[in-house]
Amino acid sequence: MTTTSTQSRTIPQLVLRILLGLFLLLAGVGHLTWHRTEFLAQVPPWVPLDPDFVVLASGVVEILLGLSLLFLKSKQELVGIAAAAFFVAIYPGNISQYVNGISAFGLDTDRARLIRLFFQPVLIYWAIWSCGSWPTFRAFFQKKGN
Repeated sequence: MTTTSTQSRTIPQLVLRILLGLFLLLAGVGHLTWHRTEFLAQVPPWVPLDPDFVVLASGVVEILLGLSLLFLKSKQELVGIAAAAFFVAIYPGNISQYVNGISAFGLDTDRARLIRLFFQPVLIYWAIWSCGSWPTFRAFFQKKGN
């Protein structure tokens, strides 16, 4: 898999990559501290791991992804794909929150929980676009198709 990390990014890409990095850092620290209970409510009941472990581990991953988005400039494309994959991996938690009618983060109606489901694809796209990961992303799937 080749990367073009030396490819120049636009100012909007840079700004959105930094914002996403800060967002992930904040969310990750929230997993470990003040929002721990809220994040516990999102762990699907079918996950075969201790929910507290899932919250703590995903918080650490978010912190690492946030730091990588901010400081690992030479591997931006791969970090963008990793962040997108993380957003895909945690999407079942959002679906579970909606399906099971669990209130957390002020999402206390089915409508609010449903609307939130539409924001996860935005985060996936945000990670891939802001890091310039489209070429690497496409190359990966082209290799899988051969």
